[in-house]
Amino acid sequence: MDASQQPARGRVVLADDDVLLREGLASLCERVGYEVVGQAGDAERLLELVAEQSPDVAIVDIRMPPDHSTEGLKAARTIRERHPATGILVLSAYVEVEDALELLASGRQVGYLLKSRVTVVDDFIEALERIRRGGSVVDPSLVHELFSAQRRDDPLSHLSAREREVLALMAEGRSNAGIGRRLWVTEGTVEKHVRSILGKLNLQEDTDAHRRVLAVLTFLETR
Repeated sequence: MDASQQPARGRVVLADDDVLLREGLASLCERVGYEVVGQAGDAERLLELVAEQSPDVAIVDIRMPPDHSTEGLKAARTIRERHPATGILVLSAYVEVEDALELLASGRQVGYLLKSRVTVVDDFIEALERIRRGGSVVDPSLVHELFSAQRRDDPLSHLSAREREVLALMAEGRSNAGIGRRLWVTEGTVEKHVRSILGKLNLQEDTDAHRRVLAVLTFLETR
C-alpha cells in the first residue's frame, strides 16, 4: 500500500480567520497524515462543519469574527455539548488564564496551546495526537502563569518542590517516562512522586488515570 492509500491518522477541521495560518496548519496536518475535512473563518461555519463532518479534532482560534473576543471559546463549548466525541484544540496568541481554565475544566480530549507553539512542529503534532487519543494538553506557558499566581489557601502547599515540578509536567500531558527524561530520574522515582502527590491531595481511590486528571485539574484551578 503506497502513502496515498494509507488511512488517515484522524480527521480534523480548522477554524481561524487568518487564512495564511489556517492554510499552513492544514498543510502541516496533511503532511503528517491527517485528513483536513473542512476549514472555517468564523465560529458559525466551524459549528456547521463539525455537525456535517464529525471530525476527530477541531482546531479553533480563541478569537474570531465578528468581535474577535471569545467566539472560538464559545464555539468550543458548543462543540463539547453537542459533539462530545470531537476533541478540541484551542489556539491563542496570548496566555488567557480564565478562558483556558474554563476550557480545560470541560474534561478530556481538550487542549490549549499558544500559537507560537505551532512553530514547534513536533510539539504541535504531539498535542494533536494526544487529544485525538483522548488526552489533554496544556501549554507550558499557562502552567508557568498559574504557578506564579498561587492562592494563600493553596491545596498544593503540602507538596515538595520536586512534587510540584512533577505535577507541572503532568499538567503538560507528559507520561511518567517523559517526566523522568525531563528531570533526569528513573520512571520508578516518578511513580513514587505521583503516588505521593495523589495522597497529599486526598484524591479518592479510583483508576490511576482518573486520579491523575483530578490532580492536574487541582493544579490548574490553584491560581
